[in-house]
Amino acid sequence: MRIVLAYAGSLAGSAAIQWLRERYEAEVVAVILDLGQGRELEAVRDRALTLGAQRAHVIDARDTFARDFVLPALRADALHEGRVPMALALSRPLIARTLVELAGIERADAVAHTGRAAAHVSRLDLLLSTLAPALPVLRPARDWALDAATLSAFGRRHGLSAFGRRHGLSASPGESSQVESNFWGRSRRPGAAGEAVDDLVSPSHAAPDEPASVDISFTRGV
Repeated sequence: MRIVLAYAGSLAGSAAIQWLRERYEAEVVAVILDLGQGRELEAVRDRALTLGAQRAHVIDARDTFARDFVLPALRADALHEGRVPMALALSRPLIARTLVELAGIERADAVAHTGRAAAHVSRLDLLLSTLAPALPVLRPARDWALDAATLSAFGRRHGLSAFGRRHGLSASPGESSQVESNFWGRSRRPGAAGEAVDDLVSPSHAAPDEPASVDISFTRGV
């Protein structure tokens, strides 16, 4: 069996690689989308391979995300609850589409993600079932019988806590990611610890002495 897993480097996603391998005796192919998170995604790929993924693909989807999702949302003035840009919601259709495409290329038997929406079907589930109704969707973080202590022990055993701190990834057992971001926005889960300012900006002593210039051009209003 071969499974394509949407992987972002979180503790739940890392545990899912081994869980899928053991539960289904499957080859796991990890898919990491570059949506402008500002992280070292090659290190995330290497982590997936170290944990037992057969292959791990880092796909630069920034241009596609901007052209096919962010720009139409801008033109439609689409806002979440009428207040904030739909940064994360816009990424879900692209994640689903990429999973289905990679499943075809890899001749996979199923796709998987680490969403934990137990009370209802997640948006990603709905998108995947619409794009590929016959393709099974596995949800390790929802189906496994691992409590928080067991998952945390897994993270310590594999050095995931230190890895997460170095590369801006979550190591929380309760969520696949406490803070999720792309180049269009950043969202913190309810109850997540706040971020230090130094996590988002450079201190003045580390800034270059020379100013930088950014040239912006427009093509048909874009």
